Amino acid sequence: MDDFEIRDSRRPQGPRKLTRERREYLRLVDQGIGYAEACRIVGINTRTGKRWRNGRNASGRSRAAPPANTVVPPCEPAPARRTRHLNEDERIHIADRLREKATLRTIAAELGRSPSTISREVRRNRTSAHGGPRYYRPHAAQRRADSRRPRPKTGKIGSNPELRDFIQDRLSRRWSPEQICQALRSTFLDRPEMHVVHETVYQALYVQGRGELRRELARALRTGRARRKPRRHANSRLPGPIRDMVMISERPAEAADRAVPGHWEGDLIVGANSRSAIGTLVERATRYVMLLHLPGGHSAAAVRNALVDTARTLPPHLKRSLTWDQGSEMAAHQAFTLATDIPVFFCDPASPWQRGSNENTNGLLRQYFPKGTDLSRHSREDLEAVAAELNSRPRKTLGWDTPAERLAKLLAAHSN
Repeated sequence: MDDFEIRDSRRPQGPRKLTRERREYLRLVDQGIGYAEACRIVGINTRTGKRWRNGRNASGRSRAAPPANTVVPPCEPAPARRTRHLNEDERIHIADRLREKATLRTIAAELGRSPSTISREVRRNRTSAHGGPRYYRPHAAQRRADSRRPRPKTGKIGSNPELRDFIQDRLSRRWSPEQICQALRSTFLDRPEMHVVHETVYQALYVQGRGELRRELARALRTGRARRKPRRHANSRLPGPIRDMVMISERPAEAADRAVPGHWEGDLIVGANSRSAIGTLVERATRYVMLLHLPGGHSAAAVRNALVDTARTLPPHLKRSLTWDQGSEMAAHQAFTLATDIPVFFCDPASPWQRGSNENTNGLLRQYFPKGTDLSRHSREDLEAVAAELNSRPRKTLGWDTPAERLAKLLAAHSN
């Protein structure tokens, strides 16, 4: 390239093209020289350099001009149109219609796109000059989109060893990704580089080829799966006849809004071939968990006796009601109520959401007691240890308190 010299005449050039000035300006910018300094060296106004970089819209007698592509190397072919992404023609249409004061919803309908897609595009890619009004320039928007698109990109977890170690430590302790992300925000208040959303953790575990988290840690998740699986409707258990049931519709209203502690939900998790089981109790207000040891089977009599023994360990103000499904193991519910003075209410058939806290807890317990295993080999001490670990986990629904902390507050308030 010939040595560049600033032109002698500083008068406006009119229709003349500043070809050599433009080429030199872009060369300086590509070398990393600042925009203002490159303009000073070449001898042009900063607004001229901005128009060269970002392009310009049609105005009066001036035609629209595309920007110089200084972000994507010229040897790299422009990406082909993808159905998921806006292309340059669509961006030009957006700019033209914005000048005509069309609404974003109208533009979206004309392009066959979602209104949120158009709104996000305009919000992300508007530009302003020296802090002035922000305008949408289609060619500059296309250049920014092209520069953001190249893949693969290093994930946030993979590029931050401290963040990766923190997450792996909590996963090994059977914390859920959402609990881990909340702990990151609480522990590193002023360090946004240590903040992620739980979907980022799932992606680091499930997406093949990333290698950001050890694959074996997927077994610490509640599902224990190394890949995602579509949700399925579980087969509804056919209930056996239970005499004199009192349905959940007759349960006191105070139990429904969780304002008053002492209302419990219960169920069984069953082992291989339905030969063993563990009883689960969850307090609705605090999500506190208690497990029933059933070494002799899960007949109605065995479940009744285990429930009676557990209820006798509770203070009177925590013995208000028990909600169960229509399983035959609760056939002796009247004897339980007579022994403990705790009324039992039954859910409607195939309505597990009426015991939502208990269903969620049973899912957590499957991390410790997988399906298809013999549950009778777990001792009472094993069950107490698992319950203690669950009760010490922070819960989003409790404002990230633990069930044990929330129950302790209730007991302290009642004693005062």
